[in-house]
Amino acid sequence: MEEYRGNRNASGRMQDAHWALLMEGSKYAMRLPIGLEKVIRTVSSETVKRFYKKWYHLHNMAVIAVGDFSDTKSVVELIRTHFGEKNSAPDPPIIPLFPVPSHEGPRFSCFVESEAAGSAVMISYKMPADELKTVKDYRDMLAESMFLHALNQRFFKISRRRDPPYFSCSAAADALVRPLKAYIISSSCKEKGTLEALESMLIEVARVRLHGFSEREISVVRALLMSEVESAYLERDQMQSTSLRDEYIQHFIHNEPVIGIEYEAQLQKSILPYISASEVSKYAEKLQTSCSFVLKTIEPQASATIDDLKNIMLKINNLETEGSISPWDDEYIPEEIVNIKPSPGYIVEQIEYSNIGATELTLSNGMRVCYKCTDFFDDQVLFTGFSYGGLSELPENEYFSCSMGSTIAGEIGVFGHRPSVLMDMLAGKRVEVGTKLGAYMRTFSGDCSPSDLETALQLVYQLFTTNVTPGEEEVKIVMQMAEEAVHAQERDPYTAFANRVKELNYGNSYFFRPIRISDLKKVDPVKACEYFNSCFKDPSTFTVVIAGNIDPTIALPLILQYLGGIPKSPEPIFHYNRDDLKGLPFKFPTTIIREVVRSPMVEAQCSVQLCFPVELKNGTMVEEIHCVGFLSKLLETKILQVLRFKHGQIYSAGVSVFLGGNKPSRTGDVRGDMSINFSCDPEISSKLVDLALDEVVRLQEEGPSDQDVATILEIEQRAHENGLQENYYWLERILRSYQSRIYSGDAGTSFKIQEEGRSRVRESLTPSTAQSALQRIMPYPCKNQYTVVILMPQASRFKLLRSLFQHTAHGSDAKILAGIAGLTVLAACLWKYSRKS
Repeated sequence: MEEYRGNRNASGRMQDAHWALLMEGSKYAMRLPIGLEKVIRTVSSETVKRFYKKWYHLHNMAVIAVGDFSDTKSVVELIRTHFGEKNSAPDPPIIPLFPVPSHEGPRFSCFVESEAAGSAVMISYKMPADELKTVKDYRDMLAESMFLHALNQRFFKISRRRDPPYFSCSAAADALVRPLKAYIISSSCKEKGTLEALESMLIEVARVRLHGFSEREISVVRALLMSEVESAYLERDQMQSTSLRDEYIQHFIHNEPVIGIEYEAQLQKSILPYISASEVSKYAEKLQTSCSFVLKTIEPQASATIDDLKNIMLKINNLETEGSISPWDDEYIPEEIVNIKPSPGYIVEQIEYSNIGATELTLSNGMRVCYKCTDFFDDQVLFTGFSYGGLSELPENEYFSCSMGSTIAGEIGVFGHRPSVLMDMLAGKRVEVGTKLGAYMRTFSGDCSPSDLETALQLVYQLFTTNVTPGEEEVKIVMQMAEEAVHAQERDPYTAFANRVKELNYGNSYFFRPIRISDLKKVDPVKACEYFNSCFKDPSTFTVVIAGNIDPTIALPLILQYLGGIPKSPEPIFHYNRDDLKGLPFKFPTTIIREVVRSPMVEAQCSVQLCFPVELKNGTMVEEIHCVGFLSKLLETKILQVLRFKHGQIYSAGVSVFLGGNKPSRTGDVRGDMSINFSCDPEISSKLVDLALDEVVRLQEEGPSDQDVATILEIEQRAHENGLQENYYWLERILRSYQSRIYSGDAGTSFKIQEEGRSRVRESLTPSTAQSALQRIMPYPCKNQYTVVILMPQASRFKLLRSLFQHTAHGSDAKILAGIAGLTVLAACLWKYSRKS
């Protein structure tokens, strides 16, 4: 029931309505896999057993095992031992096929969803699914993929034009049900902009039918696909077991061939050069409005009508018939990312950290670079650069403008080229570089293949040497998207809940307060871009960590040229001492607060966030950071056991830790919070809160069991072992060494102390030490200090009056607890949390 209820939100309703429209006339339109609420509530155990006995038949089942096995034969024997003696009924059930009838005329729908995140258009072209059995089938699949990639590149470029018809638009092929697939084109647009978006989408498909794609467009797509398959081939020995497992599953269920990456790479490289632009363009013929065509708009308030949709479709069809749609106009694409190569810098100091297996360089412009060579993935290099000083240093009257700096600058182009131009320049290269402006740091991060490291470092060079100047059109697009996002939040029932959580736990500071339309109107684009330019101007304040498959003889000259070649600023810019940074103003309530936030909802939803303050002491900070991670996993495990497996009232529960409000000082205690969150039936939400509190108190007073401790130790150790084989894990560990409060110029020593801290916590973790930590880090008893915010559907006026009358009649206090807003601090992944010691 909780899984069912969780899908009865705006997204779920929109998906269900679209599915029913697509599948109209078939059994699929009548029933979704989860079934009906009445059936879920009333189904008997006999019915479930009968279903199990009929459909969980051995003849229709497979066991697939993929892993680092020393001996596959022994694995096969294990499977035979445990499954070979099982029996099913002699005759397996015939798996039925339910046809989905085609329809000559198009279907239209104008769906109004008051809680929708925004306005959108969805176009679906249904057709029989293709089989994949022969080399020709594979070639057709490649041509189809090229068509979708080329079409999406056009959609992206249109979204970056002046006054674009939509914010984003994409096309994809989707396998719906056996044996049916669909090309689905979807766009998000401004409010009351669905007709404009629809017209642009249909025109572009018609333009391809009339004029096709250019050879240059197809060469860009060809290079992209070639790069992807080359990357997969290079990392063929490091492929995740889950990827191989999924390939075998598709083979078993859908009879897809399993050919292996070696053969597939060879096949793709031999076929791609011979797929022409005209062959790719022919796929547009399949996207006709005449047969099995479904068109749908989604709006929070009705503006488009069915007649409007029909008129737009007829208009574009007539323009195509008349040949009145002009060819695509390609924009000029420069050859080089960096026009004038910089003069290389030089190494001032070099330090080897043998315990990390890393080398630290101090460059002539003051930038510090630490690199670690790995062989975990043959086609991966990761890097992150950081510098202290961020949004916390700004006065309130500048905060909102400067916080928009990254968004506005990104729309203009922070690497010296507009995003739509850069997309073509990077075709065939596996390079991603992004920026972030945080409360206490500015960062840039990247992910590339070893062969594209030069391109990635060129982008970093461009980041530091480009002055972004706001243009009227770019700013207009960004602000329009921001306003739509704010309006979408106002429609979302969860916004009031999330904002109230944040307001209660962190105060009403402008750092934590949600952006309002009135804030957006005060944004100064010039100030925003000036701040962004200043953030990435002085290389001497940055530390860059690189981890991946790099050859120092090749990488070092590139590092010296593009990182060392960044000009040093004549005057210091954003030179901050980490101990002098301004902390974010927040203070957890000192008393118990329980509130209900009531929001208007189409269907009843309920979310709960139970929050406790945590405090980590300075003297034992290294151990406490690791300890709080273990405790959060312990609480998550136990809450799930109680609320789901014992009482059967929730689907899932999360426990997260937030310590990000503290400045990265080398001294002082660290304050934050630990939150338990889950969704449930509104009628029993308060009862479940009490059960969760009782379990936390029990753990504080009695401690966990030996098995509980053994379980979380095993989970952490397994995650650690897996992490040691991943570049992301090493990148984060080295960054944490530099950003740790114990860092004093030697990353190797900092790394060692943190590893020793982890080992000490692991070795000392017992039921009694875990109990002691729960008492020390959280309020004890926890029922003395906490906040609870519960999102509930807004009661009807009649029910509210009746409730008030009943309260008054019984002589009790009539209290209606309501709140306004807050952020559910979710997803602090236990072993990858970014908490700095």
